[in-house]
Amino acid sequence: MRRWQLAGAGVAVLLAGCGGVTIAPKPVLPKALVQEIPATVGLLVPADQSSYAHSETRAGVVWSVALGQGQQVVAREVLDSLFREVREFSELEAARKSEGLQAIFEPRIEQYSFATAQETGGDYVAVTIRYRVNVLAPDGVRYDSLTLTGYGTGLAEGFGSGGPMDEATRAAMRDAAAKFLTQFPELPLAKELSAGTKLVADPAEVQTRLAAALDIDVLPIRESRRSNPSWRPGAVIGNDAPPLIVPGAVPPAPAAPGSPSES
Repeated sequence: MRRWQLAGAGVAVLLAGCGGVTIAPKPVLPKALVQEIPATVGLLVPADQSSYAHSETRAGVVWSVALGQGQQVVAREVLDSLFREVREFSELEAARKSEGLQAIFEPRIEQYSFATAQETGGDYVAVTIRYRVNVLAPDGVRYDSLTLTGYGTGLAEGFGSGGPMDEATRAAMRDAAAKFLTQFPELPLAKELSAGTKLVADPAEVQTRLAAALDIDVLPIRESRRSNPSWRPGAVIGNDAPPLIVPGAVPPAPAAPGSPSES
């Protein structure tokens, strides 16, 4: 089986003189204890995803988050933990020409959102990353589309500090990876691949599967340490984060940051 080594967990943080913050989170995942699926699949990481970055300005501070390389590492490790053989491609045409593939997975970052320490009352930084994993048949035709959301927090170290944002982003990546690893094996799709099936995209069935698109999730409610001395980053108040993959169902949206606590 082909294996990839994860990059170190060092925090890549640069504080620019003009008040900007640039980070490049590099998560490290523990070894996943999951039953391997005896299938050969492709991992498609096109250029727009391997170089994916998010940038926006909050309260005069420019936040730049380079997600592509770190997320590529996560995708490799997750699929390599799940499947007997994983082949990586940067272009769809190359994947289509590869013999013996049963399916091609194309993980894509759909949305990155965060709440700064100022917006959470100075206690923590919170990050949400929304993903879509396109599952393609070996001929490159889309077979299904799976959605998942990762949540993460980092204890605030001061306004404008990049460390907590890096920590929260890495936690969100790990959260999404854990959900995928635990829930994907229970899907009918996983059972098809386990049986040695090569996916074939039937247009009518594909349209039915793709018809249910989920809305972007907002950040979950989290309690402040000021009102609860036992508060810790990552303690979600109320309902847990939405499940990894929910084809055909729309979960209730959690309240936005700053809403009254549900404790």
